[in-house]
Amino acid sequence: MRKDPLVELARRAIEAFVRERRVLEPPKQVPPELSRRAGVFVSLKKDGMLRGCIGTYLPTKENLAAEIIANAIKAATEDPRFPPVRPEELPRLQVSVDVLSPPEPCTEADLDPKRYGVIVEKGWRLGLLLPDLEGVDTVEEQLRIAKMKAGIAPDEPCKIYRFTVERHVE
Repeated sequence: MRKDPLVELARRAIEAFVRERRVLEPPKQVPPELSRRAGVFVSLKKDGMLRGCIGTYLPTKENLAAEIIANAIKAATEDPRFPPVRPEELPRLQVSVDVLSPPEPCTEADLDPKRYGVIVEKGWRLGLLLPDLEGVDTVEEQLRIAKMKAGIAPDEPCKIYRFTVERHVE
């Protein structure tokens, strides 16, 4: 069975950085599936529990390969909720890569937490929640969590955007 190239790239980037403090170089010849530009979230789980998740909802790098490498390293070392990943944890990590579609403005009625991720925005405050997360089954819960992440009060009006993801899991 062929391994997912996006997940493999993220795992190699994490292992090179955690073991050697080396930033993996994107491939010189970028394969077609890694040549486009998109926002990317890299999520890490250890023993089924979240261990890190960092991403960009709009592209910030020249291609998907560079975006995955940067966000994989950040997910392993810069998520403020967790200490940096240690080398001995690497074998127990499960890595997933979500490639985001461009966000589109929407209303609450346009959301479906299984199909769409959500971004809430009020001024400089912004919160994002990926779609199809365990325990997030209603639009109300999805918006509550996204607003909480952004520091937006539950009853405070805000702009809402939705997006889809291509989820790649090992």
